[in-house]
Amino acid sequence: MKQILFFSFFFFICFQFQSQKVYSVDYSSQADVKVYVVDYESQADLKVYKVDYSSQAGKNDGNWYFVDYSSQADKKIFFVDYSSQADLKIYFVDYKSQSGWKNSSKKQLMY
Repeated sequence: MKQILFFSFFFFICFQFQSQKVYSVDYSSQADVKVYVVDYESQADLKVYKVDYSSQAGKNDGNWYFVDYSSQADKKIFFVDYSSQADLKIYFVDYKSQSGWKNSSKKQLMY
């Protein structure tokens, strides 16, 4: 019985932390991650594609779904004005196949 509970808990935790549902907060103090949108793909840590449905959200692979309420989000982000203020630099891409990490050392920010 304990093993079943352990594996159920483990599965639940893994499932929860792999989703990429994000919410854009109004203040930097509310954010889990401060994000700056760069002008060029070469400047980015992560290339992000905005998906249309929450079921399409990726497993920390750059496919983000923006939710309507902060309680639905796995990560709360704040868009900063300057790259020096950012924890993570992103570039929005046009196609899902283009999304992904360029700087894998920052990957833990979105877990």
